[in-house]
Amino acid sequence: MGDLLINLLASVIAGSAVWLAQFAVRRRRLDRERAFFGLAPGAGALLVASRHFSSPSDDSVHRRDVAALVELATLVRECGARADVVGGAELRQELGRVTEFCVGGPSANPRAAVHLRTALPGVEYRPDEKNIFVIGTTRYANSRDVRFAVLARFRAPTASRPVYFLGGLSSDGNLAAARHLADHHRDLFRQYGADRPFCLVLRIREPEAYGTDFTEVAADVSDVAFTPAGNGED
Repeated sequence: MGDLLINLLASVIAGSAVWLAQFAVRRRRLDRERAFFGLAPGAGALLVASRHFSSPSDDSVHRRDVAALVELATLVRECGARADVVGGAELRQELGRVTEFCVGGPSANPRAAVHLRTALPGVEYRPDEKNIFVIGTTRYANSRDVRFAVLARFRAPTASRPVYFLGGLSSDGNLAAARHLADHHRDLFRQYGADRPFCLVLRIREPEAYGTDFTEVAADVSDVAFTPAGNGED
């Protein structure tokens, strides 16, 4: 009987040690996730929705953008925060009060257009040239087989909370950016920490056949995205 009790006690101790170790790992991951997104338990976050480009209604949202918002709302919920959805044309709020996720390109989301002008001046959007981004000396244009999106994080100079910009040249680009952020935020945290701004161009291959499954980083343009185009040139 004594040996049985000792074995049971040893099993309980070992099981408790494993549970505590797993709990500590989960807690560290959650703390890093909260730091990366600037979210705290009970805090609010804004999900800024893009208007459906081909709809006359300001309240219409493309189904892929809805899916992108769901991905982001899930991230917010995992951090113990709450998400509020608002249209890009409706939002009148200073940067940095709460974490903001702005979904959509400047043609369909006025808030996105303002972010590009003020925070990402090195990312030039040209709707009159087949709907392209120009960043540095490179042009990124959608084609039948490839889509592009910009995924960026920045803060206003005096802001405490970050803005995440997820701007595709189409709705499938918006969704790809949201899923990339959801799937790779731990990698992004290791590379950029909780505070360093970044700007990535994402390439989505064969979206008509595979959706967002083949999304990759086409370029890290953090060195030029936050500087006005042509700055420093002769």
